[in-house]
This record gives sequence, structure tokens and C-alpha cells, in this order.
Amino acid sequence: MPVEQVRYGLVGTGMMGVEHLANLAVTPGAVVTAIADPTEASLGWAREALGARADGVTAFADSGALAKSGLVDAVIVASPNNTHRDVLTPLFGEGIAILCEKPLATTIDDARWIVEQAEASEAPFWTAMEYRYMPPAAAFIDEIHGGAIGALKMLSIREHRFPFLPKVGDWNRFARNTGGTMVEKCCHFFDLMRLITQSEAVRVYCSGGMDVNHLDERYDGARPDIIDNSYTTIDFANGVRAMLDLSMFADGAENQEEIAAVGDAARLEVLIPEGALIHSPRVGFRNPKRATRRVVAVDPVALDAGSHHGSTFYEHQKFIAAVRGEGAVEVTARDGLMAVAIGTAAEISAREHRVVEMRELGF
Repeated sequence: MPVEQVRYGLVGTGMMGVEHLANLAVTPGAVVTAIADPTEASLGWAREALGARADGVTAFADSGALAKSGLVDAVIVASPNNTHRDVLTPLFGEGIAILCEKPLATTIDDARWIVEQAEASEAPFWTAMEYRYMPPAAAFIDEIHGGAIGALKMLSIREHRFPFLPKVGDWNRFARNTGGTMVEKCCHFFDLMRLITQSEAVRVYCSGGMDVNHLDERYDGARPDIIDNSYTTIDFANGVRAMLDLSMFADGAENQEEIAAVGDAARLEVLIPEGALIHSPRVGFRNPKRATRRVVAVDPVALDAGSHHGSTFYEHQKFIAAVRGEGAVEVTARDGLMAVAIGTAAEISAREHRVVEMRELGF
């Protein structure tokens, strides 16, 4: 049987928007019909990415005109973080399914407003948390929830990576536009922590600073103010402790992400992009180790379509199923809010050198 087509619009046609276009190109039934961006150069990148498909695509300057066009069933929002509320406002109430890039917003107030609108809407709303859908990470999560390590007690995530990339207008160099590194970048990991622990954060301590990257950069005379390295520890309501180790000047690392979960029966580790999943049961003092190792494969088509280890492709397959009514929304606006809240707590903690209780922020 033919696959039911879904007409897509894209708001924000920069680097991440172009990645979404590449993934829609290999998503059965996805047809791009509209794009919107106030920057002509960015629209040009989208047309280049669309290639021959660009002939059937209408360009708009903003999301309001796109929303009223009647050309779309679903919209992907990939505009700068601080524009999300304004971009989403005309989309709500039009019966349009929405996939909104992370972070949901740069402030808790805006994120709460988005949650209210999303929960009042009959159309699906999905927060784009791609890291959930990296196949090695998804397998890691499934094994933990399946009891492979016993009762989870400790969770650690290490991301050692490259600095923030240049963006249009250099918007990502300033916390006022991004929400700060702990919101912009680390919301992915705080979302993973919530998903893995199946609990909510109660207190956050973050020690971080801007020590290497962007020190000599100036934009209209202003110096960037984004954290480039940090340690964050989080206590969850169910007693699990979690830690994030972030370095954005470690681009030589063999694996960008290393995640380890320790339970009362075993330890499980995943290495990305290597894809290795290593299970190490407890053996007792001086007894032989019994670790097992397997590599989780990723579809080459998914790998070729983006820079997030195939995750954007797999996310799109889930999202389009939700749009068609064939699957549930797996990452809600409320999930997006909670990741922003933890990131905001981490930013406050790093700035004020103190522990932040989540109840201070209303959670």
C-alpha cells in the first residue's frame, strides 16, 4: 500500500534545519512543501539541500505566513533558541503537528507557556531530543530499564567534544540567546537522565566556566559568555545520583559521549560513536572479570543524513508515526520544560557557586 504523505514546513533553515531536510528526504511519505527564515542566505542553504525537490517548496519570511498558508500538516521549528516562543505562537491553534528543536525555550517562563499551549492542542507536539534515538544510547536505556544492572544507583555522562560552531549572526555566543550552555547543549543530557532514572531532579550543583573557547572573540564589542566546561551533579527524587562531565575543547576524543550506569548488580557503559555496549557484572574482590561487549549497529542511511549518529533519522520515523496517529508522542513539551529547568538550575549554580534546589524554581 502507498505510504500516506505528510506535508512538512521548516522554520529556521540554518545548520540544524538543513539536517532535518536531509532526514526528511529519506523518511517515507515526508514531503517538504514550505520553508521559512528571515535570512535569505539560510533559505539558500535549504534550497541547496532540497535540490530538485526545491521546485515544489514555497518560501516565507516568518512562521505566521507559513502557518496560514494551508500548505503543511507538520512543522519543524529549528530557529535560534530565543525565538521559539515567537515562532510557535502563530503555529498553535492551526491544527499543525509540531516538532520543536531543543531547548524548548531559553527561560522557564517561556517553556511553561509552550507547555500550556501544547497541552491544549489536539495536534501532536514533540520536543526534539535527538540523543534518545542514537541506537547505542537507545539500547543502553532499554537494558537498564530491563534490569540488566539491577537497581540503578549511579549515572554518569561524559561529553568531550568540539566548541560551538559558528551560527548566523553569532547568536550562539551569548547566554541571552541560548539560555546558556547548560540549557542549550546539556538539556539533551538532563533529558537522558530523567528518562534513564525515571525520576525528577531535586537539587543541582554545577561548577563550570569559560576557560578556553571564544576568549578572544568580540561581537559588537561584547565578549561571549558561554560555559565551555563543567561538572554537574544532580540528586534525583528516587535516590539516584547523576553526573555530567562536559568539555567543549576536547575534540580529539575518540568517543564524544561515554555514558555509564551502575546498579547493585552490574555496570553498563555505552561509547558513542564507537557504538560499544559493555556490561560488567559484579564479581567480588579479586575474582575474574566477566564483562561482555557488543557493538550496536546504525543504519548507514541514518548516519549519512546527519551529524547526530543517526538519531535525527530515527526520531523522524517516530514523529511521522505520531502525526499519522500510528504512535504516541514520546518527548512531550513537558519533557522539554523539565530539561530547561535543570539546565537553568545548573546555570544559576555555576554563576552563584552554590547548590540549587529545584523547588526554588517551582519544581
